[in-house]
Amino acid sequence: MTVMPKIHQGVSFVTNPEALSVFRDPACAATIWSRTPKPGLQQWIDQLGPGVLPKWREILDVEAVREAALDACEEAGTPDCAERTMLLDDMQDLASAFADLMQTSFVQFRLDVIKTNACRRFHLDAVTGRLICTYRGTGTQYGVSLNGEEPSTIETVPNFDPILLRGSLWPTVPDAGVLHRSPPIEGTRDTRLVMVLDPVSDDEE
Repeated sequence: MTVMPKIHQGVSFVTNPEALSVFRDPACAATIWSRTPKPGLQQWIDQLGPGVLPKWREILDVEAVREAALDACEEAGTPDCAERTMLLDDMQDLASAFADLMQTSFVQFRLDVIKTNACRRFHLDAVTGRLICTYRGTGTQYGVSLNGEEPSTIETVPNFDPILLRGSLWPTVPDAGVLHRSPPIEGTRDTRLVMVLDPVSDDEE
C-alpha cells in the first residue's frame, strides 16, 4: 500500500515519481520531488559557458520533448557527451511523468537561460499546473501566502528538484496558497538553466 506524503502548509515533498499523485490532493498547492543528479552531471552543467546553454520554446507532443531538447543543444553548441545524453533523458523523463500526472498528451516546453531578474515578484501562473526544474544556478523561490500577502518566509528549490505548482486555473484553491518567483540574480553573474512544462489540452493544440 502506498503511503501518501504529508502536506505541510500546502507543500508536499516526494522522493519518487509514483508519489507525485499527492499533487492532486485538495490540500496540496505544490509538490517538490527531491532527487540526486547522476554523478558528474551537475558539475558538467555548471562548467558550461553560458553561450552554449540550450534555449527553446514549443508546444509539442510530450514524447517529442527529448528531440526538441536535442535540437536546442545542437543549435546552442552544447557539447555532445555522456552528460548531455543524461540531461536529455532526464528532461524526457520529467515531461513524461508530468504529462501522466496532468493527463495530457501535449505540453508547452521551455528551456530558459536566465541572467537577470525575470519574474522577481511572487505570483501564481495563469495555468492549471506547472513544473519547473532548475538545472543550473539559483533555484525557483517559493513561499506560503496567507490572504494573498507576500510570503514572510522564502524557500529555494535545490537544483534538479522539480517543483510542481498549481496555477490560478486549477479548479480548486487550497486555504494556504503557494506563490513563487525567479530569484533576483542581477549583478551576481549567476546564469540559470531552467526547464518549464505546462499542460496543453488537445483543443488548445
